Amino acid sequence: MQFVLGFSCQLPIANFLIMETDDKKKLSLLDSTTIIMGSMIGSGIFIVSADIAKQVHTPGMLLLAWVITGVITVLGALCYGELAAMMPKAGGQYIYLREAYNPMFGFLYGWTLFSVIQTGTIAAVAMAFALFTGVFIPEISPANHLFEIGSFSVSTQQMLAIVVIVLLSMYNFREVKTGALLQNIFTITKVAALLLLVVLGFYFGMHGIGKAENFSPAFPDVIDWTTISIFGAALTGSLFSADAWNNVTYTAGEVKNPQRNLPLSLFIGTSSVILIYILANVAYVYVLGVDGIAAADNKRLGTVMMQSILGDKGKFFMAAMIMISTFGCLNGVIFTAARVYYAMAKDKLFFKSAAVLNKNGAPAKSLTFQCIWACLLCFTGSYGDLLDYVMFAVMIFYVLTVSGLFILRRKKPNADRPYKVVGYPLLPAIYILLAASVAYFMLVNNNTNCLRGLIIMLIGVPVYFIFKKYVKKEI
Repeated sequence: MQFVLGFSCQLPIANFLIMETDDKKKLSLLDSTTIIMGSMIGSGIFIVSADIAKQVHTPGMLLLAWVITGVITVLGALCYGELAAMMPKAGGQYIYLREAYNPMFGFLYGWTLFSVIQTGTIAAVAMAFALFTGVFIPEISPANHLFEIGSFSVSTQQMLAIVVIVLLSMYNFREVKTGALLQNIFTITKVAALLLLVVLGFYFGMHGIGKAENFSPAFPDVIDWTTISIFGAALTGSLFSADAWNNVTYTAGEVKNPQRNLPLSLFIGTSSVILIYILANVAYVYVLGVDGIAAADNKRLGTVMMQSILGDKGKFFMAAMIMISTFGCLNGVIFTAARVYYAMAKDKLFFKSAAVLNKNGAPAKSLTFQCIWACLLCFTGSYGDLLDYVMFAVMIFYVLTVSGLFILRRKKPNADRPYKVVGYPLLPAIYILLAASVAYFMLVNNNTNCLRGLIIMLIGVPVYFIFKKYVKKEI
C-alpha cells in the first residue's frame, strides 16, 4: 500500500452533509459518552475471559491481557481525540484516513467496515445475545436446527440473532436523538449490572467464596517467545470487548460542540469501561480461579460467576443483564456505522441511495444495507471465528489511522486543532508499536481467519476503482 502514501487528497474535508447542519447537532457530551460506553460493553466481558484463560493458563497473564488492552484502548482514544476535534465530520475514521492518505485508503476502511468489521461485530454480538437467551429458553441453541440443506443449516440461535438485528435497524430509522435516548437507557442499565457483578464478587469473595490463592502462581515459570506469541494472540478477545470506542466519531456531524465533547467523551468513556473490565476480571479470578474461568459452561462466564455467588437466581439475573448489555451494544453499533456509508456515498464511493436521508434525517438505506449483510454473516461461523475476522482488520486500520496523525501534522500544520494528543509523538508511537505487535501475533496464531479478513480488505482495491468508474457516472 506504500505506493499511495503521500498523495494529496483531492476531496475537501467539508462534505456538505445534511446531518452536519446546526439543527441536527443533537448529541450532548452525555450522549457521546454513553454511545462509547454502550458500544464497548456488549458480550465480550462476559464471555472472552474463558478463552483467554484457556490460552494463558495463569491469573497474572489473564489480568495482564486486560491491562494491556486498557493501555492500547486509552492511548488510541487520546490519539483519535485530536483527529475528531480537527475533523468533526460524519464518517469519523473514514474521513481521517481519506485526509491523511488519499480517498482509496478511506474507501478501504469503509469497505472493510461494511464487509467485516462493523457487520461482523453486529453478527457476533447478536449471536451472543441469542446465546444468553438460551439460558431462559433452552430451545434457542446452536445445536437446535430449524432446517438443514446439505451442510448448510439454520439454528434457532442464528434466527434469533437475525430478528434482533432487523428490529434494531428498523428502530434506528427514527431521528438520531431517539436512538441516543435508547442508548443512554441501556448503557446506564448495563454499567450498573457490571458494577453489581464486581461488587458482589468482592463482597461474597471476602465472605468465604473467594480465595486469595487463586492469584498464584501469577505467571508461568518460564516466559519464552512461544508464551509471548500465545499471549499476544489471546488479546484478540479482550481487544474485541474493548472495541467500538471509536464509533462515536462516525456521528461527529451530529455532536454538539464536537471540538470539546468528542475528545472528552473518548477519554471518559474508554477509561471508565477499562477500569470496570479490569475489576470484573479480578472478581472472576477471586471467585472462580483461572481454571473455573476456563471451564465456564458455553463460555457463559458472567452467569457462572453469579451462579457461584447466588445460585440459580444469580445465573438467571446475570443472563438477563447480559441480554440487556448485548442489546444495548447492538443498538450503538448499528446506530453509528451507517453514518460512514452515508459519508462514502456523499463522496460517490458507495451505493448512491445510501446518501439519501429519510424524513427523520436518518440514513435509512445505509442502515438497510448494513442490516442485510450482518444477517448473512450470522451464517458464516461461530462467535470466535467472527472475532478473528473482525479484530485483525480493526488493528490494521487503527495502526494506519494513528500513523495518519503524524502525516496530518506535517501535511496540515496550520489546521485548527482544538485538542492535541498529550505526549506527542511518544504516545502515538507507543500505540502503533503495541497495536502492530498484536496484529502480528493474531496473524501468526490465527492465520486462516486473519488472512480471510485481509483478503476481504484487499478486495476493496478493485471495488474502489469500480465505484470510481461507474458510480460517478450514475450520480
